[in-house]
Order: sequence, then structure tokens, then C-alpha cells
Amino acid sequence: MNILILGSGGREHTFAWKLAQSKKLSKLFVAPGNAGTDNIATNVPIGVNDFQEIKKLVLKENIQLVVVGPEDPLVNGIHDFFLADADIKNIAVIGPEKLAATLEGSKEFAKEFMMRHQIPTAQYKSFTLETVEDGFKFLEQLSPPYVLKADGLAAGKGVVILNDLDDAKNELKSMLVDKKFGSASATVVIEEFLDGIELSVFVLTDGDSYKVLPTAKDYKRIGEGDTGLNTGGMGAISPVPFANKAFMDKIEQRIVKPTVEGLKKDNMPYKGFIFIGLIKVGDDPKVIEYNVRMGDPETEVVLPRIQNDMVDLLKAVADQKLAEIELQLDERTATTVMTVSGGYPGSYEKGKEITGIESIKDSLVFHAGTTLKEGKVVTNGGRVMAITSFGSDFKRALSKSYENVEKLSFVGMNYRKDLGFDL
Repeated sequence: MNILILGSGGREHTFAWKLAQSKKLSKLFVAPGNAGTDNIATNVPIGVNDFQEIKKLVLKENIQLVVVGPEDPLVNGIHDFFLADADIKNIAVIGPEKLAATLEGSKEFAKEFMMRHQIPTAQYKSFTLETVEDGFKFLEQLSPPYVLKADGLAAGKGVVILNDLDDAKNELKSMLVDKKFGSASATVVIEEFLDGIELSVFVLTDGDSYKVLPTAKDYKRIGEGDTGLNTGGMGAISPVPFANKAFMDKIEQRIVKPTVEGLKKDNMPYKGFIFIGLIKVGDDPKVIEYNVRMGDPETEVVLPRIQNDMVDLLKAVADQKLAEIELQLDERTATTVMTVSGGYPGSYEKGKEITGIESIKDSLVFHAGTTLKEGKVVTNGGRVMAITSFGSDFKRALSKSYENVEKLSFVGMNYRKDLGFDL
């Protein structure tokens, strides 16, 4: 089977690494890919939203399955584009159709979905430029901290949590009046703050049946002790130690089942991954958000723990035969530590040579923001490289990841040294 992966980050390199292990794979293409995928697949310089060029590639290379990595092309309707074109409508696409992808594309849409299907989440209200004064009044009724979310996609930076009422009002004004996040903040969702510990649950569904994949916990803040600005993720741990069987049963019964059933009831065909961002409040799980693809860097700890042939799994999703597969997992803990460019998540420089990759032992190296320049691997993004390790518990796995991270070097390299501090 010939397969195409769309994307260029650590998530896509991990998918490529996992798919490349299958004897059922004939040829693997990644568009646009990175220096890591270049070693195991054919990189093709096509953007993830260039649907016409993607179609040409699929037909030229006789690709039978397309794995969509990032959210953008899903929210922009790539699955629908395939279904509407007679030449490619029979090609399997892993990722939901456009309407279902709105679960990530619009916070308000996701909240309405949860309310409709009685899925536990924080209370909320939505506001626009016309109702900004109502937003101020609503903030005055809440207790701090105040949670403000840009409704649309803002590259993981559209959620702001503030402790001061005046700051929260100024932030609301900045989002709605000053268009801080452009069209993404034309609507802003304000919700009650939930106090607890976060985790991510990943579900693979063929639209009918589903499999709950390993849990993970990622670390979004740039600074030690979860301080500073939000990033795309500084590292992850799987499984989450506090997610015991009783808690996972609650998640499945109260959240996973109603989500999959709700998609069916609302006539939103879904073949792909559902990423459910959760918070444990007391002993109860509540949904913070949905994403309609795998997370990054969670993919770098979740996929290595799946022992099934990845081609089999994805083909079962495409053929609606997921119920026939039994998920097999590595019981060990996997941890990943993300190295990032100096200055990230603010402005940073690209093109810094990365050395020490070949000296890493007993860990997996997943490239995120890298590219090849004159035969050398150089930085090409804010998040540069993830080092994943296994251990009998998260502390042992982390110590191996950190040991290997120290062998890497590039100008300005930064990473969190305190992952797992809250476990």
C-alpha cells in the first residue's frame, strides 16, 4: 500500500516511523516533511492546504491512503475535497470531514456539541464585537481566574487565563475590538475556570466503533513549574499515572461513548483520531477541548506504545472494520522531551546546525522543526526535536530522555528540565 502523510512536525515524523515498520507498506510519502522523515520516506514540497497539488501527487504515485497530520487542512475540508472529486473519492482519508472538524475549528461549536450530548464541561458564554459590554458584565459575575478562548484556530495560542478582572476585560477588548487573533477571535468564549490536573485521551474511530488509545499528559508552558507563555508543547508522558481503571471507565462512559454517539446522531461522519483534552476535577473528568487529530508532542509517546501494525489499524478505520482489531499496547511508560529554539515561543532564528543526533542511544529521535541544508540537519521551527524514551515508570523514562537530550546541541537550544513535576 502506498501512503501519504500530510504535515512537517514531530507528529508526522512519528507516524512515518511507525508506518515504515509495516510489511504492508510499499511506498511512503510525506508532504512537506522534515529532515527526519527524509530518512524513511519521500518528502514532497507541497503545502498541507494545497489540495490540487495533493490530488496530482495521489494520482501520480497511486496513493491509496492519506493520513492528515495537522488540523488546518481538516478544518478547511480536505476530506470533503476528496469525496467530491470522482478521480480520488475512493482514496481513504484518515481525518474527519469538514463539519466534524469544526469541533476543533470553533470552540463555540464544540461547546454546543457537548451541551447537546450531556458531555461534562465548564459552563460558558460566547461574545462578539457587538456584545463586548455583555462580556464585561459576565466576567464580573465570575470568580477568578478568568478563562478567555478565541473561537477559531489560533495555533495553540488563543487561550488566555488571567487572575485580575481588569486584565481579563482588557484581554476581551484586545481579542474582540483590536482583533488580537484576527478572525479567530471574532467570537470569544468565556468559561468558568476548572481547578484540577489535565490529561489527554486519544480515540481512534471509524465512525461506528472506536478504540481508546494510551493516555498522555503534555506540558504547554515554556517555563519550569508551568510558568511563562504557552507553547505547542514542551514534552509529554504516557500513560498518565493517576488515570487508573475507575477513572478511565468514567471517561469512557461519560465522554468517549457520548462523543462517538453524538457524532453519529448529528450526522457528522468521522474516520480518524479524536483528541480529548480533559481535566480531572476531584474524581471527575470534564472536557476542556476537542482536537480532531493527534496531539504533538503526545503522538511521540502514544504511537511508540502501540504494538499493532499501523497500516492494519488505519486500513481498518478506512474500511469501518475497527471493531475486528484488538489493540495491543506496550505496558512501559514513554516520555518525550522537546528541544526548542532560543526565543521560542516568541521570535527565534532558524538555520542553526544540529549536532549530536548520531550519539543518541536507547531513545527515539523525532524531528519537529528541522530541514536539510547542504547535507546538514538545521533548525527550521520553534520546536526542533523530541527525544522519546521508555522506562518502567515515568521517572526512569525521563532520566533516559534527559541523558540523551544533553548529547544534542544547536545555538540557543532550550528545553524544560522539570517534566513530570506535578505527577
